[in-house]
Amino acid sequence: MTATAVMTATERPSTTSPQKVSRRAFVTGGAVGAGLGALVGAAAGTAGGYALAGSTWKSEPYDPETMPSLGDTGGFPGFGGEALPCHGTHQAGIVSVPAAHTRYVSYGLREDTDRAALVRLFRIITGDIEALTAGAAPLADPERELAARPARLTITVGVGQTLVDRVAPAERPEWLAPLPTFSLDQLGGGYDGGDLLFIVQADDPLPISHAARMLHRDVDRFAELAWTQQGFRQSRGTEAPGATMRNLMGQVDGTVNPAPEDHDFDALTWIDRESGPSWLRNGSAFVLRRIRMELDTWDRVDRPGREVTIGRTLSDGAPLTNPGGGEHAEVDFDAKAPNGLPVISSAAHIRRAHSTDPSERIVRRTSNYDDGHEAGLLFGCYQRDPLTQFVPIQQRLDEADLLNEWVTHTGSAVFAMLPGFQPGEILGAALFGENSDESAS
Repeated sequence: MTATAVMTATERPSTTSPQKVSRRAFVTGGAVGAGLGALVGAAAGTAGGYALAGSTWKSEPYDPETMPSLGDTGGFPGFGGEALPCHGTHQAGIVSVPAAHTRYVSYGLREDTDRAALVRLFRIITGDIEALTAGAAPLADPERELAARPARLTITVGVGQTLVDRVAPAERPEWLAPLPTFSLDQLGGGYDGGDLLFIVQADDPLPISHAARMLHRDVDRFAELAWTQQGFRQSRGTEAPGATMRNLMGQVDGTVNPAPEDHDFDALTWIDRESGPSWLRNGSAFVLRRIRMELDTWDRVDRPGREVTIGRTLSDGAPLTNPGGGEHAEVDFDAKAPNGLPVISSAAHIRRAHSTDPSERIVRRTSNYDDGHEAGLLFGCYQRDPLTQFVPIQQRLDEADLLNEWVTHTGSAVFAMLPGFQPGEILGAALFGENSDESAS
């Protein structure tokens, strides 16, 4: 069990020993909201110039919320010393600039883990999330130096069907269940479902490994590890900021994706009082699909064949109806070739994924994987309701997509991603009927 070592603003980031934390704070994480949570908020307010008084930390802004780590080992050259705030209306890690590395860790609840046990668990993990993402080591961390360089670490938490059924079964949304069956799926390989999900992201794999280890120590008495999946994008600095990632087939992956500045982004992504239960308000629905790529046979396809399969050029992701126009050029699905056939095949991937219904869109958050035995894509997406947003898209792809010759869906999971939380609050408080860490004696 771990809890947060709390320090005052004047003690960070100088080298110092942690203050004593009360026994109750150690057990419940109760010191977090009044201590580290407030400190993180204060640091965020002073980080607009990307420097902290008395620190050598400096960085070019990578995304608007970047602030300095609160680690206590001195100055932090490079982006290792960058942190992202964990507090807010929504959880961190959903709309922030995608990190270079992602680890998905899913747990199944033990039989004796009831509502009371879950409240204790979430008090503990709330404190550790506040500490780890800020660059401050949890109190029982034997390697505190590993926490000091978070490299924009975020930890995003989701809950599955069984967990909600143990706490508030009458308030479980219909979509929080296994997805409908798709004819080409080959599930059952150990990457399906789960009761509790951690999405751990950073620009460096070391803080991910350390954070996952600390979280596992928190969870171990309450749940068993179900599966873990490790994903990556191009490393930070190898592409221009904002560039669309490429998948292992060489395609520009994720061109058409709603952005937070879009007028309908909130309506597509965040659950409100009309679209879901009160405990999930400002949260989101998350679907994760493990998609194996048959790269050996894909390598035998010539370049024109690859581009026809997708409907875009490989060089820059431009639609075949506007080569050279760039990946964001409008696609003309009615365009005909000189022979009268559609330029974009009726079974091309971008045509099958396209919908004329603007509400039938998802927010993609994907990464590549390569475990040495197989490679592919970890396709994650956020939305209000997977049954009306993700499922219709996947059904069209399942029915007739040229790309199906070279991809197979081997893992599937659905989670409710909890709303954000503020200093002094417990993550998931509305689900458990808790107002703050101080609500427990």
